[in-house]
Amino acid sequence: MDDKINENNDVNNDLNDDVNPKHLKVDTELDKSLRPRRISDFIGQKKIVENLLVFIKSAGKRKEPLDHVILSGPPGLGKTCLAEIIANELGVGFRITSGPAIERAGDIAAILTNLEKFDVLFIDEIHRLNRSVEEILYPAMEDYKLDIIIGKGPSAKSIRIDIEPFTIIGATTRIGLVAPPLRDRFGVNIRLDYYDKESIVEIILRSARILGIEITRKGAEVIAGRSRGTPRIANRLLRRVRDYALMYSDSVINEDIAEKALERLDIDRLGLDVVDKKILNTVVVKFNGGPVGVGTIAASIGEEVDTVEDVYEPYLLQLGFLKRTSKGRVATDRAFRYMGIDKEDNPKLFSNTPENES
Repeated sequence: MDDKINENNDVNNDLNDDVNPKHLKVDTELDKSLRPRRISDFIGQKKIVENLLVFIKSAGKRKEPLDHVILSGPPGLGKTCLAEIIANELGVGFRITSGPAIERAGDIAAILTNLEKFDVLFIDEIHRLNRSVEEILYPAMEDYKLDIIIGKGPSAKSIRIDIEPFTIIGATTRIGLVAPPLRDRFGVNIRLDYYDKESIVEIILRSARILGIEITRKGAEVIAGRSRGTPRIANRLLRRVRDYALMYSDSVINEDIAEKALERLDIDRLGLDVVDKKILNTVVVKFNGGPVGVGTIAASIGEEVDTVEDVYEPYLLQLGFLKRTSKGRVATDRAFRYMGIDKEDNPKLFSNTPENES
């Protein structure tokens, strides 16, 4: 089998594009088919699921809409999936939109007036809502009223119309950017965190059953260990390892196949990929451990600042490889050990680094 691998070195380049967590449009329809539809099928985030079930059942007994919910956390942890599950459990309609898609106050007014009683409106990237749209939402969320301005200038009139009771579920990767008046109107504030390894293993085994993939538990554990605690990444890696197994084995994903496939995809045992290693190399090697601003890091590796902050940095922080300071990002002793470099104390190296860059 190793001879076959050596003869097909270019396969790795095609596969490597699919494991980057930034590529959110890959296999979108397949991702949807893997999403659980009921709360009983949702794996992981046990405490959050238990609390949600209480809120949902309470709303049903009261015959009232569920309080507005805001879901925050890194990409790929199941915010959209949970929103759809909530609507399914409530037995109501589910409408999806996103912050950038709602450009004018009239857009949100049209959506709200078309909602039926107790429907769920899911707004992804809610932190990117226009401020004029937020102003429309405030009375709608609190009183189920919609204020509409008719006309312009001195003759303009404001009328208030009733709308059906509804629930907004907002999702964001940057909860700090949601305007405080809007954030305070959400009765349920849920923060999703990275999944533990056992939950990711169960998610991989469930996805394998749905996709008809033969996989051993050991093989699932190898993939789970390199999935960064993120179900979306776990499912993508499962599909890429499946492709590898179809090419070079009897289509069964075992521990050996998973290890070799992920090695060729440049995913190490901690789940770090090429970009993660570029970030660590920039901070540890080029800047002697920092401090270094995130803008400098992004320019050095050829990525956008938002991509570094939202996609890569949270996991490196969780691993304890980076820490944030007022002067910038600093590599920890653990990062130096991972890179196989002896830490050198050289405080003068960055004496000219701007204090306000972060």
